[in-house]
Amino acid sequence: MRFQSNPRPAGRAGVRALAVAVALCGLTGAAGCGKVISIGDAPASSAPAPAPPASSAPPASDPAPSAPAGTDGAGGQEFGPGGPLQLVNGSAADNGASGNGGTVTGDAVQEQPPVWVQLTGVRSRTLDAHVVDVNQSTLYRFDKDSADPSRSTCEGDCAVTWPPVTIKLGGKVYVRGVRPADVGAIRRGDGRIQITIGGWPVYRFAKDQRPGDEKGQGVGGTWFAVALDGSKANPVK
Repeated sequence: MRFQSNPRPAGRAGVRALAVAVALCGLTGAAGCGKVISIGDAPASSAPAPAPPASSAPPASDPAPSAPAGTDGAGGQEFGPGGPLQLVNGSAADNGASGNGGTVTGDAVQEQPPVWVQLTGVRSRTLDAHVVDVNQSTLYRFDKDSADPSRSTCEGDCAVTWPPVTIKLGGKVYVRGVRPADVGAIRRGDGRIQITIGGWPVYRFAKDQRPGDEKGQGVGGTWFAVALDGSKANPVK
């Protein structure tokens, strides 16, 4: 696979964006261009961890159904209130979006879900191919979760230390270097929508304060940077 240089913010030395491995919209009619992501429901009996504090819990009900923002001609059915998520090839900037979509960093509280999320494949000096968000925050997976069915067991205090990568209903997921077929979403026990890769729910680490930090790698022997297909990212040899 060829690599291309990636503009790096301070603290992200040695990271290169992976070349996009999916066909672009309009060239081959590739699946994934404007793909609709169905949102799976987490099994009700699969969340033994304590519920999050009442003060931080989002509203129990979703807003009234509405058309997804900026549908890319995909049309399609609605899978839940607010419409489905839209998967878009390329970065947010490639598609004319600016800012970070509302994604926070470090230990900042994600009070409202982002209106869009970006998943980018990169390599660093210490980790082989893995996924970062638009802020260059490393994304992780948890061994105590499951991919089939997709299920998160990280709730309460766990979700404070490891904030789930959430998105607003009807939002867009921009992918660069990640196969569209590997991206999905589940509804968490608290009602929020969480992104999955290869079926595995993905998270940030609150102690990753700077772009490119990988402090969550190997924590507790159960947390690992997520590879492009949802598996565990391999250390660079």
